[in-house]
Amino acid sequence: MKDFIKTTELPGNHQDLEKMSVQKLLSTINQEDQSVPLAVEKSLPQIEKLTQQIIAKLKDGGRLFYIGAGTSGRLGILDASECPPTFGVSKELVIGIIAGGEKAIRDAVENAEDSKEQAVLDLKKHQISSKDVLIGIAASGTTPYVIGAVEWCNEQKIITGCITCNAESPLSLVAQFPIEVVVGPEFVTGSSRMKAGTAQKLVLNMISTSTMIQLGRVKGNRMVDMQLSNEKLVQRGIKMIVEATKVTPKLASEQLDFHGSVRVAIENIKTNEKN
Repeated sequence: MKDFIKTTELPGNHQDLEKMSVQKLLSTINQEDQSVPLAVEKSLPQIEKLTQQIIAKLKDGGRLFYIGAGTSGRLGILDASECPPTFGVSKELVIGIIAGGEKAIRDAVENAEDSKEQAVLDLKKHQISSKDVLIGIAASGTTPYVIGAVEWCNEQKIITGCITCNAESPLSLVAQFPIEVVVGPEFVTGSSRMKAGTAQKLVLNMISTSTMIQLGRVKGNRMVDMQLSNEKLVQRGIKMIVEATKVTPKLASEQLDFHGSVRVAIENIKTNEKN
């Protein structure tokens, strides 16, 4: 890959950052960030192809795995961890794996991203199989840990995709369904937690949300299967029931308390109205 150029590592578009005022720093970062959704838009056909594969596998009882290192790994874990409370699915349906394990979620783990072998061991802990889908996440597209995971999954006939911010990277070349969101140089040269990280977060949101909707985990535009884990969410659930059925907040609250589910409460109220 001698011709491969990491655009994420090229010198930033702005120099002498330390001489900028706070206002200038903020406005310039904001200007750079505005290019990210446009870069994502160009990748929509790639995102759709991978998402269709994920939906088919999950409908057939499979799981979705994210694997990455550093910021990319943390973003995968974030998206995976938000699926159960938002959509009421098992925490085993979407699984995030990061190089270096639990410690790496908060602290950098030296050399963790360099081992292809460790990636395979980490995947085997979850008994990943051909029923599942793996997405490797790496802004650079060169992380050995992520590439190793994708290569091994290909050998096991597991569907693989990737999210990277460089075109024709080594990771893109091994993934069956690559997603390349080319955001260009970072505001701070090489700091891929910025535009690249934002791009990865947007794509992950799109993939998991679209998948959950297709799995029937949203009704209308409401999170009817969300976990009622605090008072704010209980009140949100009551509001959803009121909006969907036009009953009083008091009755909505009683039904939610009884059934413990926004979806079931709405269905029960509508069934009783018919009878």
